[in-house]
Amino acid sequence: MARTFRTLGESIASPVLSTSLYFVVFGAAIGARMGEVGGVSYGAFIIPGLVMLSLLNESISNASFGIYMPKWAGTIYELLSAPVSFIEVLLGYVGAAVTKSVLLGLLILATARLFVPYEIAHPLWMLAFLLLTAISFCLFGFIIGLWADDFQKLQVIPLMVMTPLTFLGGAFYSIDMLPPVWQKITLFNPVVYLISGFRWSFYGVADVNVAVSVAAILGFLALCLAVVWWIFRSGWKLKA
Repeated sequence: MARTFRTLGESIASPVLSTSLYFVVFGAAIGARMGEVGGVSYGAFIIPGLVMLSLLNESISNASFGIYMPKWAGTIYELLSAPVSFIEVLLGYVGAAVTKSVLLGLLILATARLFVPYEIAHPLWMLAFLLLTAISFCLFGFIIGLWADDFQKLQVIPLMVMTPLTFLGGAFYSIDMLPPVWQKITLFNPVVYLISGFRWSFYGVADVNVAVSVAAILGFLALCLAVVWWIFRSGWKLKA
C-alpha cells in the first residue's frame, strides 16, 4: 500500500483516466444518440460494465505483480526467512491488492458521475459484488504471480483472456440484443454473470438471474481459495 501511494499517477490516476475516456466516448458522445437499454440510458447502462472491466484487469495485475516482483528481484527470501504463516502472506499480498482494486472501482464510479447521471438501486449489493469480485480475482492474480516465471506470462491472462471475455460479456450491451444462438453461446462466458449481477445492483435489471450471478462469483472464490490452499499445502515454495 505504501508503494501504491508513492506511485498514485501510475497506480490510480492512469486507470481512472483511461476509463474516463470510455465515459466520454461511449457515455456522453455516443450514448446521447442511442436509445435506452432495458429502460436505462445507454451512458448509464455501460457504467457497471466499465467498472467491472477495470476491476477485473487491475485486480489480477495488482496481485500478480505484487508477488512476482519480489521473486524477480530476489527479495522474496526475506519473506521466506520471516516467521510468518502462508495465511499471513496471503492476507498481506491479496489484502493490499483488494484494497487498491476496491478503491479504484469506487473512484471510477465517482468519476462516472461527472459524465453520466446514474442511480444505485441496491448499494449494499453493489458493494458486495465489488468486494467479492475484487477478492476473487486478486486471489486469481496471486496464483498467476506464483505460476509465472517471466513478465510475459503475467500479461497473458489479463490481455489475452480477461479483456476479450469482458468486452464479449455484456459490458457495452445487453445479451438480449444478440441473436438467439449467440445468446446461448454467451452464457458460457463466466464474466457475463459478474457484469449482469453488478448491473442489477445499479438498475434492478439483469441478463441472468441474480442468484446465479452470486453463485458464480462465490464458486470462483471458493475455487481460487482451494487452489491457493493446495499450492501451499503441497509445499510449493515462493522461490525466486
